[in-house]
Amino acid sequence: MKTLSNLIENNRVWAKKIKDENPDFFSNLSQQQSPEYLWIGCSDSRVPANQIVNLPPGEVFVHRNIANVVVHTDLNCLSVIQFAVEVLNVKHIIVCGHYGCGGIHAALEKKQHGLIDNWLRHIKDVARFHADELSTLTSEEKHIRLSELNVIEQVFNVCNTTTVQNNWKRNNELSVHGWIYGIEDGILKDLNTCVSSIDLAFFMHSMMS
Repeated sequence: MKTLSNLIENNRVWAKKIKDENPDFFSNLSQQQSPEYLWIGCSDSRVPANQIVNLPPGEVFVHRNIANVVVHTDLNCLSVIQFAVEVLNVKHIIVCGHYGCGGIHAALEKKQHGLIDNWLRHIKDVARFHADELSTLTSEEKHIRLSELNVIEQVFNVCNTTTVQNNWKRNNELSVHGWIYGIEDGILKDLNTCVSSIDLAFFMHSMMS
């Protein structure tokens, strides 16, 4: 039986290092979590939220799925958003995609992939919304641009959730951001889609349509 003892040992080394640097870190962390950020990102193992923004455990509440998609029928994602906004009182929701995304690549392929095709349908819809723009691009450019467009679309999907809409109606502070990460250089890019009110959400979405 494989016990993954190497990972257990890695954990002990990591925990000891943390405690050596800050003896009270875990005892303080166990009392509560009060992150300022909700990160909605891709499940890709090369895109770890905390490490990318150089923040320790407890600072970022995280939800991840294939290609960082936010769908109005996904109760998992919607529940995360509600908990983050209404219980944790996060001030920022970050939708972060990445270049070289396997989900984007699969959505652009003209072949079946099995069960995941049902999920990729959402990305294919984004490609359909922007078909005219994408049709002028090379294959590589299309992958890059669809990765960006998908993030932007998901930002507005977040903005259209009842949780976020109601939070803004109560005049609470909350901003939704669209970022994309470069695996090849480790650099985040702001896609300039920061939305902080209902009116701004409608305006920006109309400009992108």
